[in-house]
This record gives sequence, C-alpha cells and structure tokens, in this order.
Amino acid sequence: MPPAPRGRKAPSRGTLESVARTSRRKRISPVLALVLAGCVVRDARPRQASRGPVSAVDHDRVLVHAGRERSYVLHVPPHARGPLPVVLAFHGGGGNALGQQRYAKLDAVADREGFVTVYPDGTGGVGRRLLTWNAGACCGPAARENVDDVGFVRALVDEVARLVNVDRSRVFATGLSNGAMMSYRLAVDAPDLVAAIAPIGGANALAPVAGRPVVSVLHVHSVDDPRALYAGGLGPPFPFTRHRVMHPAVERVVETWARHDGCTSLPASGPTLRGVGADLGHSATRVIWGGCRDGARVELLRLTGAGHVWPGGERDTLRRWLGPGTTVVDANQELWRFFSSVKRAASGAGR
Repeated sequence: MPPAPRGRKAPSRGTLESVARTSRRKRISPVLALVLAGCVVRDARPRQASRGPVSAVDHDRVLVHAGRERSYVLHVPPHARGPLPVVLAFHGGGGNALGQQRYAKLDAVADREGFVTVYPDGTGGVGRRLLTWNAGACCGPAARENVDDVGFVRALVDEVARLVNVDRSRVFATGLSNGAMMSYRLAVDAPDLVAAIAPIGGANALAPVAGRPVVSVLHVHSVDDPRALYAGGLGPPFPFTRHRVMHPAVERVVETWARHDGCTSLPASGPTLRGVGADLGHSATRVIWGGCRDGARVELLRLTGAGHVWPGGERDTLRRWLGPGTTVVDANQELWRFFSSVKRAASGAGR
C-alpha cells in the first residue's frame, strides 16, 4: 500500500493556533474504500468553520499542531450550564470525524446529559478521508510516520477548554477499532489528561506504566467480532489490501488494567441481557472488577452475535465486512453511565 500524503504544513512550524480551513485536497484514491478498520468513510465537508468562543451547535475546526494542520468537530450541547465534561470520540481506521459523529449517534446523549463531544480527525489519508491513529503498533501511515497523536489530543483539549467552560477533571475518551486503540494509548501516555476510557471493538497491547495514575476502563467487545478478534491473533486482510493486524486478547488486556488500577476482587459477571427481534441470538454480559485503587472502575461488556460495530449506532453499515449491528445494549448510554461516575483528582489520581 503506497504511503498517503501528510497533512498540509502550517505557515509557521511549531505554532499552535486555530484557523479556518481554506483549501481542500481533491485527489481521491481509486482503490482504497475501506482501510484498516471499521468506521464508515464519509465526505467530511465543513459545515461551519469557526473561531473564538463557540455556541451550542456543531463546529468544524482546524488546529495546527507541530506544523501539521489537524481538524476536528466540536459539538456543544444546548442549554448546558457550568463546567461541562468532555468526551473525545475517535473514529476507526479509514474513517473520519464526521463519519464517527453520524455513525455513533453520541450527540443525542450529550444533549440530554450535558457534556461536550469532540470528534478529532486522524491523519495519513486523502484530504479528510481514510484517516488513521498512531495507537502504537497500529495503524497505517499514522503509526508508520510516528505522528504525535497524544500531543495533538493534549493541544485539542487545551483549545476546547478555551472555547467552552469545561471540567478538566472529567475528560473521557472512547472510540471504535483503531479509535479504541487510541483511547488506550491516551490511558497509557496521558493518564493525567483522561479520567476514564471506553474502547469499543479494539484493544491495545501497550501496557500501563507502573506508578502512573489510575484510569478507569469500560471495554465493549463482541466475541463474534470478525475483525478485531476477541481471543486475539492475526486478523483477516482488510478489503482490497493484504494488510493484517495482530490483535491482543481482549480479556488479557482488561485484566492488565485491573491489576494496574489495583482492583482486589476477582471479576464478577452480572445478568446477561438477551436480544429480541432483529437482535435475536445477541447477548451482553457485564464483567466487573471491584476494590480498585483511588476509586477506579474496570468493566468488560462482553457481547455475542454482534460484529465489529458500535452497539446502538447506525445499523448494519458495511455488514459484509463488519458483521451485524446490534441494539442489545446502547454503547452511548453505557459509556455515559460509566463516565458519569468517574472524576480525576487534581493530583492526577482517580477518585
């Protein structure tokens, strides 16, 4: 697979500023329609380029970090008061911010519960298509070029905090597939930034570092995921490519985080939910680790019957490659249930 072009360089390298997008690359790949993992690839035309303080609408913005122009979509809930929590939602490999926003349908919960959602774009694609995250060993051009995605996210949260009255102790991360891996990378490399993560359909082999603050983890994954294999191992080739990714075993990854967070009790399984109608044969079982250090929480939501999907999101998108969607649980409600009970202390430890 040929390397994709880098993002457009900034006029002044190393500066950090917000700028309105003024140009767009028009070269479209004739071969790659779905690269790397599981989010819908959609046209990402700006709806509203914005500067300065923002109102309660969607804002399509550009941030220049380390000489590279980076884009993101910011959704501010209407009628929100006081410092607001922030949920960073990372698209899957080959996706983009607008595609993730439309596919996941997270904004409906954000508007009801009163939190800010931020959908960043990865890099390495053509314009704002076919983007990936540098989650460590994966994925695509972002990992090969060692893009500083952790630094970008730090700068992004700083900018959002200048635009909106946010609660820096309640910054959370979620994502699908390569985006889930990016959430794990933030938990490893920026535990002072995120209080909790909710990876969906993607695990990361990067291990948490001893002595660093706890980060609460809710992992959502189907044992029947055809791409990010639940039991681990080399995944199937991605459409139109020979590229394959080695996936760590999901339960081993979650157990590693339970040890890091000092959880003292053995995992306990709750009641299993059973799907009906279009979800007949699907199930969801919650596995919980208790007694964790500094009030951290670790949970695994283990699904059956579903594919490489965002539960409760847009139904059966690209089913041929990703498997069936499901509503046996709603990932958006689950992640907010989890996030709303977690807060990072000023010292960086969870509580």
